[in-house]
Amino acid sequence: MRSTRAVAFFGVLIVLALAVGLSTRTEAPDSPVPTVENTAPQGARALYLYLREGGRAVDTQLAPLEAIASSTRTVVLAAPEGRPVTDEEVTELERFVTEGGTLVYLSPRELGQHQAALEEWLYLESGLMMPASSRGLDSTLSDVGGTTADVWLPVGPLHGLSRLRVSQDRGLRMGHDDAVPVAGLGGSVAVWRWPVGKGEVYVLAGADLLENRRLELLDNLRFWEALAARGPLLFDEYHHQLAPPPPFSRGIWVFVAQVLAVGLLYVVSRGTRFGAPRPLREERHRSALEYVRSMGWLMRRAKVEQELLPELDQSLRQRMQERLGIPLSLSDADAARLLEQDGGVPATEYLEAKADLTRTHAQPTVAPADYARVARRYAHLERALAGRETRA
Repeated sequence: MRSTRAVAFFGVLIVLALAVGLSTRTEAPDSPVPTVENTAPQGARALYLYLREGGRAVDTQLAPLEAIASSTRTVVLAAPEGRPVTDEEVTELERFVTEGGTLVYLSPRELGQHQAALEEWLYLESGLMMPASSRGLDSTLSDVGGTTADVWLPVGPLHGLSRLRVSQDRGLRMGHDDAVPVAGLGGSVAVWRWPVGKGEVYVLAGADLLENRRLELLDNLRFWEALAARGPLLFDEYHHQLAPPPPFSRGIWVFVAQVLAVGLLYVVSRGTRFGAPRPLREERHRSALEYVRSMGWLMRRAKVEQELLPELDQSLRQRMQERLGIPLSLSDADAARLLEQDGGVPATEYLEAKADLTRTHAQPTVAPADYARVARRYAHLERALAGRETRA
């Protein structure tokens, strides 16, 4: 019965823990990757759907940029951090731009960590921090953490634009002599233009211009409309995906097989052999009465009755002090009086038991029967003191 209650109690606790865990489960954080499938604030899903529903030719690239279709007019690399752009892909991008294409590269904020080949080709370095500005916004709370960049040179897709809404972060520096800063604020550049052959490269600091949260602010959307009006626009999605882990080598599989073989050999060699069933051994435990009798026999053999007699009175007086506050220093008569007054135990019972103990202790030899008689009287007094003694 006791084990059943314990199982039920712990079962209820487990159910409550599961209920609390399910009720406090939080949603997964928004993804910061600016892909066309990401509907979070930092994604680019709104721009992709807007251009496609508007009849613009937009598509996604899910393969390496080693062969760009001849019909593509603009390629967009939106802060890719999943896979690095290889040297072969940089060569293809350079050919694409030289022949008249447009490359829009939205650089990751942390340079030197994700796209070394692209940064080496474009000669990119971190710039100054963007100053704070809320010009053009109805409220400063409409874009917390952003700033307004001015269009310094309205060329290409920036023609007719005056302000862009970007993140208040570091700008970029571009090392090419013919690269021109076309938008920024103060001494920090947000957008660079670099003419290459018949085409051009636009380098932006961060993916702010295509993010869902800033797409409708100021002239951000007009920038992408101007690019899409040139012809088919391609969003690179391949370099947002993490590269698959390398496959396990044959040596690892061989090592695993060896470990399993050695483990199986150990189990076979050291395992227990099962023989014929043996009869179930019956274990018989001793009862509490047997333990009491054994202790009594041990005490009689030790002949310590005379030494144990004072312990009976000392133990009773200790109980009287703990339960009724009767000090140990009082005389037997005063203690008996307070015992009768506060505990309801007749004083004569205690005094007679104490007198019996004193006489028995004075004997040269204390017989087990005499000790049992005195211990019984003191046991009755302790039960009466605890309120468990039944009186007629």
